[in-house]
Amino acid sequence: MATIKQFEDLQVWQQARVMCTLIQAVCFRTTFKKDFELVRQVNKSSGSCKDNIAEGFERDGNREFIHFLSISKG
Repeated sequence: MATIKQFEDLQVWQQARVMCTLIQAVCFRTTFKKDFELVRQVNKSSGSCKDNIAEGFERDGNREFIHFLSISKG
């Protein structure tokens, strides 16, 4: 089994990145785009998922990584 050396190699981070792109597309191509505050909040929270996965990966132990995955899931 290969060792993952960077968070970009994590499948969950790659999927979060795709989901973030899809969320942006929905926000800016529908009538949803007229609610600027809601669009901003949704975009920031979807980006936060990726950030938490990356930050957890960079921590020193599995327990912290699992904690950050839990935050990302929330």
